[in-house]
Amino acid sequence: MTGADTIAAIATPAGTGGVGIIRISGPKALAIATQLTGINSPQPRKALFATFKNSQQQVIDSGLLLFFKGPASFTGEDVVELQGHGGHVVMHLLLKTVIAAGARMARPGEFSERAFLNERIDLVQAEAIADVISAGSEQAVIASQRALQGVFSKHINQILEQLVQTRVWVEAAIDFPEEEIDFLADDQLRWQMVELNQALKQMLAQTQTGVTLNQGISIAIVGEPNVGKSSLLNCLTREETAIVSDVAGTTRDVVKEDITMKGIPIRLLDTAGIHDTSNVIEQQGIDRALLIKKQADVVLHVLDGSKTLPKSLESTENEITVINKSDLMKFSPPKGAVVVSALKQQGIEALEQAIIDQVIKTELNESTFTARERHIEQIRLTQYHVAEAEKQLMNNQGELSAEELRLAQNALNEITGEFSSDDLLGRIFAGFCIGK
Repeated sequence: MTGADTIAAIATPAGTGGVGIIRISGPKALAIATQLTGINSPQPRKALFATFKNSQQQVIDSGLLLFFKGPASFTGEDVVELQGHGGHVVMHLLLKTVIAAGARMARPGEFSERAFLNERIDLVQAEAIADVISAGSEQAVIASQRALQGVFSKHINQILEQLVQTRVWVEAAIDFPEEEIDFLADDQLRWQMVELNQALKQMLAQTQTGVTLNQGISIAIVGEPNVGKSSLLNCLTREETAIVSDVAGTTRDVVKEDITMKGIPIRLLDTAGIHDTSNVIEQQGIDRALLIKKQADVVLHVLDGSKTLPKSLESTENEITVINKSDLMKFSPPKGAVVVSALKQQGIEALEQAIIDQVIKTELNESTFTARERHIEQIRLTQYHVAEAEKQLMNNQGELSAEELRLAQNALNEITGEFSSDDLLGRIFAGFCIGK
């Protein structure tokens, strides 16, 4: 598929800079470049100095011309880059001239969309382009590049191969019922189902880690007044982010701070002390604290080690109990609690590791990649259909099992885009920046 029209956009950020780039893609790209520069048949992938002129032959700018002959280009079409001076006015004037010569303004993400439609990249790689640009940490950049290079897609395709082999086995049993061998009862098929489930489970864990690297997490620091929540925030940020005082109730609103913890983008939220009060302003802060506690990915429930342990200490799945003031401890910490001293900055590394263990489902290594929530949804949908296929197999319902496996394959194919709707593509590429 090649676009019938030619698109153009400024590919560099808005503002003033040393260099600005106009990107052009489509069948008229080279003709437009020739019209602006007077250069005929430029050698592909060779930078040429050029003067950019409008239709009245007035000089707009000068810089470099780069030509990429399709299909050996990012979009799979003829692509031209005009690299000039990075001023706001000069870039828009140059773009206006390109559009007057026969191009149109590109939509957000349209260059990447054409690369996908022309099978230069799959949908996972297209999304990884946006992830590289928006990465909030060094680890996220590296993991996004792995996804862009096809690591995630390779894992998906390996599972797809297992899925196809299982489908072939089941459908063969349906097509040849007269055979003496009962294919549906064969132990090999059972093992294929087990291995498929295991592969999907591992893939889900890797994908959840990828989403965490991509999107980051929010951590709410909650507890009663004067237990050391703000001091703990300062320890985690390594800065005097929040005001610390012996007076209870110093924090009445939410204090937000963005940090990176072992490569994970994190938003810390220090909240007002939760307690009974008749003060209207304090109550508003407490209401906000309770709401943030409910919405946060991880909750640090801070207790005062110098006081008695609460009789009922209930915690949710995403909650970490933190005992502060370890130097003044008056009770034995409950199992799983992390003991720290914010004042003396002790136990902070152990707390950080507990947070990482809470949110990272697999070890960060050379196969770690970034991912998105939609990938998790599709893997879970695949797991559901595989489980249903196995259930039907146990009931000797080969046709129903084969249909569930077909639905599982479609769900998994939607991750890479081999099976996708126009609505899905619209939602994905609409979130890209213009020029990418």
